[in-house]
Amino acid sequence: MLHHISIAVENPQHVAEVLAELWGGCAYPFPIYPDSYIAFAGDAHGTAIEVYPIGSELMPGRSDLPDLQLKHSGSKFSATHAAISVPLNQQQIEKIAQREGWQAQLGDRGTFFQVVELWVENSILLELLTPEMAAQYVAFSTPENWEKLVLAV
Repeated sequence: MLHHISIAVENPQHVAEVLAELWGGCAYPFPIYPDSYIAFAGDAHGTAIEVYPIGSELMPGRSDLPDLQLKHSGSKFSATHAAISVPLNQQQIEKIAQREGWQAQLGDRGTFFQVVELWVENSILLELLTPEMAAQYVAFSTPENWEKLVLAV
């Protein structure tokens, strides 16, 4: 069970508020780190996304929690992404994306499943799964199906 992930963006408070809206959840300041926020889905699993300022890097060093330092690498892009279930349909997601000026499009993963690719601040990929898409994803995403896929390649 994945309970939370973290992403780094240009406007952490606003992004946390939009993520909470997508879930029908809530967003709060994240008091552990300055200028950081957390969006909660409000589900039974405590699902959340921690939202840090762009350039944030977590580093080992403290015994109670990782050190957060700001570095400016020059790129706002990352390989980090997540597939997240939301209670909204594709049109509702696209309406929010349009309001925010963020790219959103249907991501067709062939015969396996579909997602709505939401590019937060046009730099961080979230693969949003509507309830119907989540059912497809869960049905496909098993170790047995991946083994068949790998053997077929």
